[in-house]
Amino acid sequence: MENTSGPDRPKSGPNPESAPNPDPSAGLIPVISIPAGRQRPAGKASTGKASAGKAQDGKAQTGKARPVGSQRGGVKAPTPPSKAPGSARPAADVPTAALRSTRPKPPPPTTSVVRPVGSKALRPPQPERSRKPAVPREKRPARTRKNVPAGTSPLSSTAVRTDRSSAAAKRMLRRLVQGENPPTQAMSIVERLAGSPYANPLVRTGGPDANARKTLDLALSMAETMFRYGAGALEVETAIIAVTAAFGLESIEVDITNQSVLLNYSPKDQTPITVMRVVRSWTNNYAGLGLVHQLVTEIIDGGLTRAEAANRLSEITHQPKPFPRWAVTFSAGIFSAAIVGFIGGGPLASLVGFAGTVMVSLLQRVLGRWRVPDFFTTAASGFVVTAMAMLFWSMQVPISPGIVVAGGILLMLPTGRLVSAVQDAINGFPVTASGRFLSAFLTFGALVAGIAVALVAGALFGMGRLNVTDVASSQYSFPVTVLLLAIALATICIVEQSPRRLVLPTVLIGVAGFLVYQVADAGGVGPRLTPAVSAIFIGMVARIVALRMEAPQLIVAVPAVLFLFPGLAIFRSMYGLSIDAEDMYVGAVGLFDALTVILAISGGVVLGDNLGRPFTRNLNGNDRRNRRR
Repeated sequence: MENTSGPDRPKSGPNPESAPNPDPSAGLIPVISIPAGRQRPAGKASTGKASAGKAQDGKAQTGKARPVGSQRGGVKAPTPPSKAPGSARPAADVPTAALRSTRPKPPPPTTSVVRPVGSKALRPPQPERSRKPAVPREKRPARTRKNVPAGTSPLSSTAVRTDRSSAAAKRMLRRLVQGENPPTQAMSIVERLAGSPYANPLVRTGGPDANARKTLDLALSMAETMFRYGAGALEVETAIIAVTAAFGLESIEVDITNQSVLLNYSPKDQTPITVMRVVRSWTNNYAGLGLVHQLVTEIIDGGLTRAEAANRLSEITHQPKPFPRWAVTFSAGIFSAAIVGFIGGGPLASLVGFAGTVMVSLLQRVLGRWRVPDFFTTAASGFVVTAMAMLFWSMQVPISPGIVVAGGILLMLPTGRLVSAVQDAINGFPVTASGRFLSAFLTFGALVAGIAVALVAGALFGMGRLNVTDVASSQYSFPVTVLLLAIALATICIVEQSPRRLVLPTVLIGVAGFLVYQVADAGGVGPRLTPAVSAIFIGMVARIVALRMEAPQLIVAVPAVLFLFPGLAIFRSMYGLSIDAEDMYVGAVGLFDALTVILAISGGVVLGDNLGRPFTRNLNGNDRRNRRR
């Protein structure tokens, strides 16, 4: 086919209609005129697939040739001019319907194309599009979300604000229901200090100390000292956590049993450290326990370094007790004499009780020097007290052996161990509580065995039967009875080596507990619950007073509740089990009742300690402006 649009085409004459038209399709191609403002400058080549030819004057055409049906957006092509220059036929001879295409229209081209690297040569040639003039940023329409379908109006600011408000409400509801931490997240070890005297310690944030082992050794030494002086497992654990956190070791694990303390410190990406200490001895030193409590308080306040704390602890463990041995022995005798008069004995019975208790104190000192186990020492002490009472009664001395024995064995009862065992069982230390209960019941069993052996020996030597069914009551007036109780409480503080500054508060709390006992008994509470009510009151007030004087609650509560223990009921039960075969059932029931009252008193002290916590929030460190955990 001969090309008629090139420059070699012969020029037409004056009558263009007589010129031949060798190409029949030349008249079917429409010529689209472009406004003069959007014409391409001269000299640039056209990007279309086919050129419409040049005009006779040599200038380039200003229009592009497009295939039929390629109009953008489905808009019809404009009507061609009636007569294009250089064309062989007029455009009016071609019908308009013949210019429409039957092929499907392609989608409109996108305004942005993501072009992968290196894919320029693979893309097909695109038709040139005219550039739109730049619109200033201030006049641009607001952007909407990309996922809005075509033909949908963009979201208004009110809808977006409502969506954000719903998300905030959902987050607040989730926080109220779930809390700050997930419910399965492990509790921080520092949370164990909540409600204890060492709550809210000063936690250092500069990272653990380079000498972490020295910090663990200091905490172990404190724990061993507190255990030896009679502290409970909860108090020991809270002291360890507070001290280690104050010196930078916050992530530790504490395991406490009846006589051992184990600490594990395993920082991330470091070698873990595990240390353990076994406590093999016990002593009565409430003054030392109070000093350790003060030391821990000063450490968590940030007032002492680790070296200073270690020196202070060494001074506490090596300093002498506040009261000498002779004072302790004499005070034990005075306690027995005063408690015998408080229960219902006369002056002679108090004198026998004083002599028997002094002898027991000397015997315990000798047996301790010989390294005799505590079980046999306690059994021998119970035997001596009962034997002396039975001996003087057989000599026709006007005394009641039961009251004398009851006053003598109160010092031998494991009061502190029972209170600590109940406290450990309630606070979640079952292993430690089991060990303490076993130790306390062994001591109780040894005491009962000593009493039984003395009663059987007296029966073998021909001593008469005792009348243990009489109800004992004080032979003195009420003011004298209160005075005897105050003397007994003061002397028991000396025996337990309590701090001198806490002797008077302990006496006052014990006397107040006795008044509560009288009120509860008069109100008909019952013989089993009346001691528990008094113990609850003593435990609550003891916590408030002890923390105000910078001491643990145990130092004040244990001596103050000692007069509540049923020593006389224990003696009567053992007499029925050992001597009177007809009353064995009564003796067994009486012994069970005595154990029930002892446990009720111990539980009452622990309950009072928990009831006193709301009144001591400003005394256990919660009001200090330290950094919160």
